[in-house]
Amino acid sequence: MDISLLSIFISVALAHFLALLSPGPDFVLVVKSALKGNQKNAIGVALGIAIANAVYIGLCLIGVGAILSTSVGLMIALKVIGGLFLMYIAFHALKAPKSAYNNVVIAAHSSVAFSFTCFCKEFATGFLSGILNPKNLLFYLSLFTVALTPEVSITFKMILGVWMTLIVFIWDVAIIYMLSKQRVREKFVKASYFIDKVTGAVLGVIGFNIVKSVWSKQ
Repeated sequence: MDISLLSIFISVALAHFLALLSPGPDFVLVVKSALKGNQKNAIGVALGIAIANAVYIGLCLIGVGAILSTSVGLMIALKVIGGLFLMYIAFHALKAPKSAYNNVVIAAHSSVAFSFTCFCKEFATGFLSGILNPKNLLFYLSLFTVALTPEVSITFKMILGVWMTLIVFIWDVAIIYMLSKQRVREKFVKASYFIDKVTGAVLGVIGFNIVKSVWSKQ
């Protein structure tokens, strides 16, 4: 890899990682999942989010991303469905009674068995969260458009795409494992009821604002 390609790789990778540090709906879902169940089940959310990112990266690489971004109807549909999905998650988080969080305390002190069904449900939640967020498509599209010129080989772009997908997955898994540490988890578990309510409210506000923004433009 020559110096110019290395500088491009570092620039894009750094911009991508800094974007990951900014908490969004995906981050909230990862924290929520990590606190409420087995860490192996929670990895399903991380994998789903990473695959959703990979889909958008792949679409941008083959040029479909630019076409999709100009499709007003599709972008509006993604925003509305994504906003409603976040509001749906928020509704269930906000309506749960305090007694429903007793199992979180138990889980913090015992071994919760891995469940393939739970893993698949977590994966679906993570994937839908990532794929229904049009900001992900626009972010990758702008990143590839600004940083990668037509002269850059498709092989280099694929390497960069695989790298970003792995970083998304590794970052979310790191958050899950950090919250699995007994000392860290105990502090979170004591406030799990309130944390879930706050995260539910945050997701609800984000979802509502997304739908509202679409409605106000009509």
